[in-house]
This record gives sequence, C-alpha cells and structure tokens, in this order.
Amino acid sequence: MSEDRNLAPLGDDELAAQGGTALPDKEVASILDLNADLDLAIDAAAPIDLAVAANANVAAPIDAAASANVLSAGSSAQALADQGVIINQGITADATAESAQDSTIDQADDAVGGTETAPEAGTGTGGSADPALLPDGTLPDTGTVAGDPGSTLDGDLLNVDVDVAADADLAAPINGAVAANANVAAPIDAAVAANIGSIASDATAVAQQDAIINQQIDGEASASADQQSDLEQ
Repeated sequence: MSEDRNLAPLGDDELAAQGGTALPDKEVASILDLNADLDLAIDAAAPIDLAVAANANVAAPIDAAASANVLSAGSSAQALADQGVIINQGITADATAESAQDSTIDQADDAVGGTETAPEAGTGTGGSADPALLPDGTLPDTGTVAGDPGSTLDGDLLNVDVDVAADADLAAPINGAVAANANVAAPIDAAVAANIGSIASDATAVAQQDAIINQQIDGEASASADQQSDLEQ
C-alpha cells in the first residue's frame, strides 16, 4: 500500500533564505602537490692498459678403439689400440710483457648542474609562488577554522618537495701485465670392448701406449707493469 503525499512548494521568502557556497577550482583543490628536482653530475673515467706475452708448445696425440656386442649370441668383440709417441718440445725464447700507463684525470668540476641557482623559499622551480607556503616562506596558521567551509579546500592536502643534488667523480685506472712459457703434452690411449646381454661371447680390449716426452724451456718470462695516475677530484 502506497501513500501519496502532497508536498507544498517553497515560497519566495523560503527560497531567499537558502544559502550555498561555491567550490574552488579544480587545480586549487588538488590533493597532491609533488615537486621533484633532481640534479646529477657524474664524471667517470676508467683507463685500462694490459700487456700479454706467451710462448707455448702443445701436443695431444689421441688413439682410441671401441668394440661392442649388444644383445648378440655367439659373438666376439675385440678392441686393440697401440700407440707409440715420441714428443720433443723445446722453447728457447723470452716472454716479456711490459705495460706502462700514465693517467692524468681531472674531475675537479664542483659545479652541479650548471650555473642555475636553486629557487628561493616559498617559490617553486619556475619562480612561481608555492600555494602551500606564505609569502614569507612560513606555513599558514591552522589553529583556527575558517568560517567559510569552502576555504578548507584551498591549497593542497599533501605537499612534497624533493630536491636532490649529487656530484660524483669516479676513476678506476687499471694496469696489468702477464708473461708465460708453457709446454703441454697429453697423449691419450684408450680401448673399450663390451658384451651386453650376450651368451658365450668374448670381449677383449688391449691398449698399449709407449710415450716418450722431452720438454725443455730455455727462456725467461718477465712481466713489468708501471702505472702512474694523477687524479684530481
């Protein structure tokens, strides 16, 4: 069951007694005011000098034999590897590595981000007034509540001002020298024979190796690294 009610319209005097408050503009009633000013100046220098000298003899004769019977009956698997190696290695030389590095690095620029001066208190990055601060650079007094409700929306609810100025000078001069004399010989002889799942089968592997290796080094391996760095930071 519904009930119809006849509501009388407001008269001229009643309408005149009503009041309202206009809301501020959208940009004035912003919730977050974030001002970030990052000014970075980085000087990086990494001169690298490296010298390598080497004398080497390498010999690696390899001999291998493999034989297998898999799931076979009455079969014979034989593997024979015979290796005879005579290796004569002689080095008559000097391995010399010299590395001289002279670095002059000037990172004495104390100016950060050019000659632009930082904004004064109470102003933004472009010199305009900050709505969160008074002209004298102080915060407004919030001890009293304004009589106009619309004035509570003036300004910003959160004001964040970040100003970071960093000046970094990085220098890493690196100097190295390596010298080596080496003789390497690796004769390998292998023989493999296998019977897998076989009946009455013979698997024979014979590996014979004769290796005669003569290695001789007549020389001097010397590494010299001279580094001089003049850093001004």
